[in-house]
Amino acid sequence: MVKNIGRPLEFDPDTAVDAAMHLFWSKSYKHTSMQDLLAVMNLSKSSLYQTFGGKQQLFRRCLARYADQFSGRLYQGLAAAPSGRRFIEEFLHSVLDDVAGNFEPRGCLVMNTASEFAQSEPEIARDVAKSVERFRGALQAAVERAQREGDIAPERDARTLAAYLVSSMSGLKVQAKAGADAQTLKGIIELVLKALD
Repeated sequence: MVKNIGRPLEFDPDTAVDAAMHLFWSKSYKHTSMQDLLAVMNLSKSSLYQTFGGKQQLFRRCLARYADQFSGRLYQGLAAAPSGRRFIEEFLHSVLDDVAGNFEPRGCLVMNTASEFAQSEPEIARDVAKSVERFRGALQAAVERAQREGDIAPERDARTLAAYLVSSMSGLKVQAKAGADAQTLKGIIELVLKALD
């Protein structure tokens, strides 16, 4: 006798998670309603709960998806960059896209989440910490490459410099969200890059 394993999914979970991720990223967890999620994911309430377990579980999945995509882009960018130092420069200058006027600056979903939840949700706080560590790891790889290439002094602590870059980018994203113009951001980026010398 064949066991009934339920009806097959009639939607693509990855597409649904991407839609939810962009919604959370734009509106924040607190300001995203269940109705918003159902509309953007094109799901019924029962399908959402059966597949994702509820709003918080869905959000955690979205956060993981964002971290996967962002860290993946970092490593791909580093592999394609002509040098570790050039990758770091391009990484920092990417914040200028936030003020180019093509879209509303949203910051970084992971850092936005850290600010929104602080330590009020231990599971989400752990998710944030893991995501930040993944970003730091990618930037540490860039720093270490730049050290091998002679663009950053080898005696500098690569882990600390990578953490500094994560912190700097987070601050730049916040500045962009707050309305800082491109010239202001360029000035900050110049100072950050000087700190690597």
